[in-house]
Amino acid sequence: MTETDTYILFELAGFTYGIRSQQVQRVEMFEHVTPVPNTAPSVDGVIFSRGKVIPALNLRARFGLPRIAATPKTRVIILNVQQRVVSLIVDAAREFHKIPASVIRPIEETLHGVNGNYVEGVATVKDRMVLLLDVGAVLDPEEINLPEGSPSAPAV
Repeated sequence: MTETDTYILFELAGFTYGIRSQQVQRVEMFEHVTPVPNTAPSVDGVIFSRGKVIPALNLRARFGLPRIAATPKTRVIILNVQQRVVSLIVDAAREFHKIPASVIRPIEETLHGVNGNYVEGVATVKDRMVLLLDVGAVLDPEEINLPEGSPSAPAV
């Protein structure tokens, strides 16, 4: 982590989460997911975006939260992580914030649980608590079986 990182902030079940912007390719409106058989319960299927087929992970389901129907605010965050392009379905996403490393606090042991395993830190942004995601833990291949999609672009 550098002195100050930029994060994409998104909403999920009334909480605000953040992902480092360098892991995010783009944020899109939610349109349609095509189901894929024999995937993990948190994988809704695949989406088609800019000519590529991309696995779609429902973050509510991944965190053990109840699923809800998509709304006009529902967004798809497309990530390029671990040599793969993957999308996360979230309730809403529309903010970018620079968060200094000095205001990020580690998750305390009492918060570890299903959701705590995916959080690398907590910060306060404009009087609200933001849980900063450990995307590698969220996309742990031993816990989820993502369908094959388009591979990520080679690093330049």
